[in-house]
Amino acid sequence: MTLVKSKQRVADHGEVFTPPWMVEAMLDLVKGETERIDARFLEPACGSGNFLVQILRRKLAAVEAKYGKSGFERTHYALLGLMCIYGIELLADNITECRANLVDIFAEYLNLDAADDLYRAGSHVLSLNLVHGDALTMKDSAGAPITFAEWGYLGKGKFQRRDFRFDILTHSSAFSAEDSLFAHLGKHEVFTPAKTWPPMTVADLAAGFAREGLAASRGQGV
Repeated sequence: MTLVKSKQRVADHGEVFTPPWMVEAMLDLVKGETERIDARFLEPACGSGNFLVQILRRKLAAVEAKYGKSGFERTHYALLGLMCIYGIELLADNITECRANLVDIFAEYLNLDAADDLYRAGSHVLSLNLVHGDALTMKDSAGAPITFAEWGYLGKGKFQRRDFRFDILTHSSAFSAEDSLFAHLGKHEVFTPAKTWPPMTVADLAAGFAREGLAASRGQGV
């Protein structure tokens, strides 16, 4: 793979991609977590997804090993694995490529095409989990605070979404440090979601993707 897209991008953004062998070696340092379906990973400068792609591959291998004989569980836990992957990227072309790379792997594993509800659900999740923004300022490309959706699988085909602001999560980690002024605050106070959504099915998530497309077309005057 090419580690540099252009010298200008290196000069402007310090953009250099991590080689595959190094990605695998680094992920092996936390091998158990990368192979846990519901372990959450955030890459604050995700580029086109070198790390996230391999994390998803490992999660899907875990899904296959545990749920490969049940079509229903296999599909829903594969979606949960995708839901537990997060990224932030400053450059618009990289975040678009990252989303495409991940949804392609997801679709290949489940043998999906773009018209399938599961494909559209996965695309909707990635539009929320992979943010075009700046991890240093903790704001998205529109200047709004980055908000991440936390996903959980409730069973029987239903998922729970809770939204959290990235800056609050980041700053609150210092509050709970031992001997800090705010150490007495419990997680029930610190980690309060900005919004909790009703349980959602794959069809509900696919409908969210359809609404995004309609909103985008209206914004472009189509």
